[in-house]
Amino acid sequence: MQDIRVLNDMVRQESAFVDALLAEVRKVIVGQTEMVERLLIGMLTGGHVLLEGVPGLAKTLTCRSLASAMKVQFQRIQFTPDLLPADILGTMIYNPKDQTFSVKKGPIFTNLVLADEINRAPAKVQSALLEAMQERQITISDTTFELPSPFLVLATQNPIEQEGTYPLPEAQVDRFMLKVKVGYPSRDEERQILDFATGPGHDEVQPVITGDQLLAARKVVEEIHIDDKLKQYIVDIVFASRNPGDYGLAEMADFIQFGASPRATIFLTQAARGHAFLRHRGYVIPEDIKAIGMDVLRHRVIPTYQAEAEQLTSEDIVQRIFDRIDVP
Repeated sequence: MQDIRVLNDMVRQESAFVDALLAEVRKVIVGQTEMVERLLIGMLTGGHVLLEGVPGLAKTLTCRSLASAMKVQFQRIQFTPDLLPADILGTMIYNPKDQTFSVKKGPIFTNLVLADEINRAPAKVQSALLEAMQERQITISDTTFELPSPFLVLATQNPIEQEGTYPLPEAQVDRFMLKVKVGYPSRDEERQILDFATGPGHDEVQPVITGDQLLAARKVVEEIHIDDKLKQYIVDIVFASRNPGDYGLAEMADFIQFGASPRATIFLTQAARGHAFLRHRGYVIPEDIKAIGMDVLRHRVIPTYQAEAEQLTSEDIVQRIFDRIDVP
């Protein structure tokens, strides 16, 4: 217990910047606490985040504000149907003066890249991000370049518009640690947004931490204690999505086409640690896993056509799994 107390004190000290950072973001963002926290968890664990929501919910503004509060390099790439992979990664430029080629690096060489409306670009452009997201490196011609550290991809997409869009391939969706559904603000928050947008100018977001401090915080997050029983709980949740009959969920077998991949097990553990860090705790509790579990699993559990006919979504399936698996 002494080690846990020491770890808890360390996490409480190292996570002191979280409240200040959230306060800075609230200078320009009203509500959307869950979205902000999920983005922070992604930054604290190095996991990429996909934001899904209708236009006008401050997704882009939130990402930009977080980058300003963290004093890291930020690039926003607007995905369009005519975008090319070279527009993101970079390309080789021929210099006729000395007849040599040189590398022109693209906007992905930054700390925080926002792929805005990522489903508006075709698959070849979306796939250009795969190596960067998984390996943190980019290959141009025959040369491989390491990306800056920290490096994180935040992507947004509009779920209601289908014309002129290209759904993300499953292999790429799986590389996002979290898929966050961004909802409408409450009535009171809407009024605050109105006063905020039509009133006098607001304060600028000030940097709270640097990129190096963020990397140091990541190392602390990796040390947060998670009990073996909770690790087994996570494994049971993921395996229940693959073999529901083994966990008393035989009625769900016809509704699940593909269960969660091993990335889900890893990401759920990392995200639970990040959630505990935001609560200034040096240990994970079951509520951390349940709070973040839907965002980790909703895009990894693929329902069958029969499930869609029964109007069952992946979220419904994941919720039933959480309801059935006993919490240690």
